[in-house]
Amino acid sequence: MLSLDEALSRLLAAAQPVDGIEALPTAAARGRVLAQGVVAGIHVPSADNSAMDGYAVRVADAGQERPVLQRVPAGRWPEALPAAGVARIFTGASLPTGAEAVVMQEQCQTRTDEAGQVWVRLPEELQAGQNIRRAGEDIRAGSEILAAGTRLDAAALGLAASVGLAELPVHARVRVALFSTGDELVMPGEPLPPGAIYNSNRFTLRALLEELGCEVQDFGIVPDQLQATKDALARAAAAADLVLTSGGVSVGEEDHLKPALEAQGRLDLWQIAIKPGKPLAYGQIRRSDGSEAHFVGLPGNPVSSFVTFLLLARPLIRRLAGEAEPRKLQLPVAAAFEWKRPDPRRQEFLRVRLQVDGRAALFQNQGSGVLSSLAWADGLVALAPGQRVQPGDVVPFLPLLLKT
Repeated sequence: MLSLDEALSRLLAAAQPVDGIEALPTAAARGRVLAQGVVAGIHVPSADNSAMDGYAVRVADAGQERPVLQRVPAGRWPEALPAAGVARIFTGASLPTGAEAVVMQEQCQTRTDEAGQVWVRLPEELQAGQNIRRAGEDIRAGSEILAAGTRLDAAALGLAASVGLAELPVHARVRVALFSTGDELVMPGEPLPPGAIYNSNRFTLRALLEELGCEVQDFGIVPDQLQATKDALARAAAAADLVLTSGGVSVGEEDHLKPALEAQGRLDLWQIAIKPGKPLAYGQIRRSDGSEAHFVGLPGNPVSSFVTFLLLARPLIRRLAGEAEPRKLQLPVAAAFEWKRPDPRRQEFLRVRLQVDGRAALFQNQGSGVLSSLAWADGLVALAPGQRVQPGDVVPFLPLLLKT
């Protein structure tokens, strides 16, 4: 059996970002992957500005009473600050030339004389630069603010907008053709004959693909027939960069993916040293023009399909999308469970949920067909082959939904 790391290395070595770059409006680029680094054309802030509502002053006027000679709201360019005068200023407003500090309004005493002039008595101590945001403090003009390969989330889009970028260069979306194999599968809403099961993998995998920003084409359920499987592979490969299937990757008489793929391309059928999710198929499917589509065949058991997608298919899709190498986020947490009979040969991934005390609770039934465990869990605990666990032991926790 291959280790998880070895299998993942083989997958990633075979993948390059899909062809195609397009310019998208920044507002429409959420979830897409930057094809080129983004450089700021301006400073942010663009000018020195106030971090508080208060008064823009000279440090030499500390302890003095000075007249308020102008009012500076955000969005209006101020006049220079006259000698022996202060400016009423508001948060985010540009600092007048000559001002050296901003004093919070709560630290000042004000009065209005008979002529209607407002006077302010300043604190005894002032420091140059206090309560001032300097130009370029956040971003310097000419600096790269987002690197190529960044998947654009809400913060990244806001950052791009903050330097005035209305469009962003992004990689083309990865086109994925999805289908399931098995005569036992029926769709929700249809009658359930004896011996049949509803096709949950179709919904789980489609949702996972869409979360990655893929363009998904659903080819439905393919019957357990060799010719039908060949036809489905040909149609899927013509329409997609990656063909993703669930089920039919064993070597039984009704598992036709292996001979169908070997007839139309190349196939590696791997046994991965993980539990759940031992069988995985990877290969390429020839198109009529001589080019190839990637193929990944996941196991049919719902939990095995989900886990192998997260650990192997998801990193492959990110590579195809042009995404930079994602960080492998593992959080050390204390176990709130006991694990007494580990698999001596395979790395195990247990479905857990973090409790309010920060410890990981275990879903009691860890079977590979127990889909309710995934709906309940918010992460996986990764155990080395043969690793036993006692309550309180520190174990690595892999969040299901974060950028791992």
